[in-house]
Amino acid sequence: MSDTSSFRPLSAFEARAYAPATLGPLQLRNRIIKTATYEGMTPGGKPSQQLIDHHTQLAAGGVGMTTVAYGAVSARGRTFAEQLTVVPEVVPGLRRLTDAVHAHGARVSLQLGHCGGFSKDRTAPRPHPRGPSPGWNTYGLMQGLPRVHAMSLADIQQVIDDFATAARLAVDAGFDALELHLGHGYLLSQWLSPAVNRRTDAWGGDLDRRLRLPLAVVEAVRRAVGQDIALVAKTNLSDGFKGGLEVSEAIEIGRALERAGVDAILMSGGFVSKTPLYLLRGARPLRGMIAVEKHPLQKLAIATAGPFVMRTYPFEELFFLDQARKLRAALQLPLVLLGGIVSRQNLDQAMREGFDFVALGRALIAQPTLIQDFVAGTAGRSRCTHCNECMVEMDRNGVRCVLDDAEASPELENSD
Repeated sequence: MSDTSSFRPLSAFEARAYAPATLGPLQLRNRIIKTATYEGMTPGGKPSQQLIDHHTQLAAGGVGMTTVAYGAVSARGRTFAEQLTVVPEVVPGLRRLTDAVHAHGARVSLQLGHCGGFSKDRTAPRPHPRGPSPGWNTYGLMQGLPRVHAMSLADIQQVIDDFATAARLAVDAGFDALELHLGHGYLLSQWLSPAVNRRTDAWGGDLDRRLRLPLAVVEAVRRAVGQDIALVAKTNLSDGFKGGLEVSEAIEIGRALERAGVDAILMSGGFVSKTPLYLLRGARPLRGMIAVEKHPLQKLAIATAGPFVMRTYPFEELFFLDQARKLRAALQLPLVLLGGIVSRQNLDQAMREGFDFVALGRALIAQPTLIQDFVAGTAGRSRCTHCNECMVEMDRNGVRCVLDDAEASPELENSD
């Protein structure tokens, strides 16, 4: 069946999505951002040619800006050993990546994050995970890292310094923007979540105190990079579980970040350690996850507990829109809409609703030329089926769309 939506003329709102736009000090060629999705292309924590080619392909496909996923600000900030760690040794490789993206007319951002108490990396210095409060680290249970220890004041200051140092290195590597990861249950998200941050000192309790570390990181990074680099904060609209962060506090977090001078907020949701598929609406690729897991006990845990622990969420287009509208009504700074944006009609609606940018992930993994195809009228929606097998591929040989594999595609309708 032909996709008739691809043949309709551009509305004024859809045309706005493809027009040049300002993000802080940056001029982007359009309002479409490839969001950070872990690529699985950093063996030994260093950028590979595969990673460079991946982002070059996205730039050539027409996005305004692509985002390199999860640059750990220190070895202790890695979730696992193969994640990119932003240290001086990786700057030349990252410079090759940013040069390649720029050659295709796009901008490029680096996501900076710290895992906090969510880690299975036994190679890190002092490997026992540290977060805002003591607790259980279910992610590292089978790796002998079952407990989360509370960060000391020295640990907190070290995190702030590490973000600033990593930010300076990112500038040296030629990045145009930095995305500070305050979402998805990583350290700064743990700090903001009332269910995880149970501190009774000046760094926990009410929202103002839970905001103290994220705002200190924003301030330190801005001081480190100056005004010529765009700062985007990725925040949760909701943690997705009872007792976690909800949209009412997300609004207040947005207001605080606006006052702190971030250039945009990218609105997301979910907590990887508790609601891993809250962000990845669609199928649950358990068979693939079991197949790529290297640790025998972890493989067994996924097989036995996965069907009960990994709740699924049906895919809906624009699935964060209702919550995002509440931030749009409360904030003046640019907002990036994420979640289920797969078609020209979705872009049109996002612009009509007053969002400044849109962020796409799986839709672009499935179809890197999607934006060019939209503009040319040769496609009306992404071919992505929301099977989430690309999540499995991250841990195999690097993220890719399995629809490219004719032998795999017949099995994708029921990933469980």
